[in-house]
Amino acid sequence: MSRKLPLGDGETTRTACARGRLRAGVVEQTGEVLSAAALAQRVGWAADLVSGMAAELLAGHWNAADVGVLAAGEDAGGRKLPSNAWMALRRLGWTAVPAAGVRVNDRIVRMAQEQAGRALRSAGWRAELTSAVLQTWPCDPGRRTPGEWDRVREAVPGGRSLPSGVIRSRTRQITAFAAKHGRLPADVFELEAPPRAARMLLLSACDGQQATIERGEDDPQRALLRLQLPTRSDPRSYRDWTWVACIITLPPTVPPGAVLHLPTLRLTGGKVRADLAYTHAVPKAHRSGHTVALGVDWGLNTLLSAGAARLYDDGHITALGHGAQFRAAGILARQHRLRRLAESLHAKAGQYRRLIGDTASHPLTGRHDVLVEETRRVCDRRSNLNDALARAAARWAVDQAIAVRATVIYLEDLRSMEAGGMGRTHNTRLSQTVRGQIADRIRHFAAEAGIAVVTVPPRNTSRHCPRCLAPLRHRKAPDRPITAGWKWALCPDRTGCGWQGGRDHGSWQRIAARGLTHQARTVTDRATGQMVIRTVVATLETKAVVTPTAETRRTDRSKTGPTRRRNTRPAPRRRRAPSPTGPSGPAGKRPEGHAPTDRTRLPRAAHRHQGVTTISTPTTSRHRPRGAALGAGFHLHAHATPPRWADPTPVTTPGTGSPS
Repeated sequence: MSRKLPLGDGETTRTACARGRLRAGVVEQTGEVLSAAALAQRVGWAADLVSGMAAELLAGHWNAADVGVLAAGEDAGGRKLPSNAWMALRRLGWTAVPAAGVRVNDRIVRMAQEQAGRALRSAGWRAELTSAVLQTWPCDPGRRTPGEWDRVREAVPGGRSLPSGVIRSRTRQITAFAAKHGRLPADVFELEAPPRAARMLLLSACDGQQATIERGEDDPQRALLRLQLPTRSDPRSYRDWTWVACIITLPPTVPPGAVLHLPTLRLTGGKVRADLAYTHAVPKAHRSGHTVALGVDWGLNTLLSAGAARLYDDGHITALGHGAQFRAAGILARQHRLRRLAESLHAKAGQYRRLIGDTASHPLTGRHDVLVEETRRVCDRRSNLNDALARAAARWAVDQAIAVRATVIYLEDLRSMEAGGMGRTHNTRLSQTVRGQIADRIRHFAAEAGIAVVTVPPRNTSRHCPRCLAPLRHRKAPDRPITAGWKWALCPDRTGCGWQGGRDHGSWQRIAARGLTHQARTVTDRATGQMVIRTVVATLETKAVVTPTAETRRTDRSKTGPTRRRNTRPAPRRRRAPSPTGPSGPAGKRPEGHAPTDRTRLPRAAHRHQGVTTISTPTTSRHRPRGAALGAGFHLHAHATPPRWADPTPVTTPGTGSPS
């Protein structure tokens, strides 16, 4: 199968990942059918061999010198290191050796080197960050001065665009180490232990001698994966390795013409999961030249607020509609309940751990293990809930853009937003939001439709008026114009502009207008590949105003005098059929009014005759009949048929004809 994807005009390639599962396998040499459990056992043996070699590589090269050499990207001869991690490690001479007596092929060693190389490369940036924080260690780690912030940002590579929360978290980690050991760490390799090697098979580092994958000819939604797996946990020779064929059912998100890549196999709960990468053609997203944009604003109670804006040839911008909101109050409430439960379980487990101490056979050991396992399950539920929420919110935002035919989505760049100084509850809610996951999912879904996703600076998007850029006055609600709050915004220019609306409603207009006017300054970040507008230009910002659309004229229906007096007439009869038969016991159909069905004796108000004018509409302010409260009717001004408890209606039997 060809690995080159044909592209048309205005198309580009996109690599995505889909999840699958290996349910069974067939040993090609003997024809033996492997069940899901047997297949998971063999994959687990191979994953143990790979993770063991990867752990040895990480432990042997977890130091500043080796990580620095790998991060520099050049070998001893000055040649550039390959992009593949396993090839870079082989160029440097870092090899992996299996345990004594175990025989594995070269592709198994490749997977171990690939996993270890990726972990060591990711440690290079953390080493530079930790070194910069240690070199500019502040006098008060809990509160840096502006000068200390400038020094630490100058020392960190790319520190000017780095969120301050990253520097704060690294500072807290160093502070905890200093409190425990009485000194500062030398580097990140003393601060952190070598990372754990995961039990997985990175088949992307292999070739056809270890694994192959191809799409089925009869059924395009099925793929055949062939790979070599051991027949025992410690293979002694190449005879202990056999080819196993597995069928993978592709999810509907994988297009029929997509090119499949070798997956990554993971063991989860005794099942073999496959992270299947594929490449397909999508419309190409452009950085500029947009006329219709979708602005998205973040919130707490309202997770997302979005609306579309159009840029005309003469430069003015108008809003398309009144926008929409994505509310997830129920999911967020459940998320907070799970967070409180996890905190409680973690506190109990910590108390048990302190009571157990160094005692090996303590009676609380069993309870401690149960609490640890339950805490892990609650954390997994929170993670799954956050993932589902991020996917739903991102799908909603992209659907809004597709509906209005927008070619770009503008998001606020809230990476530097910190959860501090806003109260305990508000800080916790801010720290628990999944803005990063939602932004990643939006980019993922928008790439399928060829929609560009650009982040814009968030400064003053909620503070200034979207029509005149004047500082807004925030109030509690539209009917409480003098009560301070944050929900409702009023423009102070009541004569010229006079705009008022929800805070989030004005924010998405400001975001969309700022993005449309600054789209020529959109750049692509080299490190992440994301489109971003880094700075706001004053001359362009003055043009980022939303012009109000012409309102449809309507007839003035304001009341100018007293209401015309109309002739009173009796209320119509609500029930044309006779009242039901009185119940002989507690059961039975409920009669009219408030007469209960579980009492044999009815109140006095239910026995009286209810004529049309018994409970009439009050004609004076003093006369306030309360017949409904006495049980005579089901509403103050509704009249039921007079009850006939003394003379009940005869019961008709099917097939006997009419009672008359």
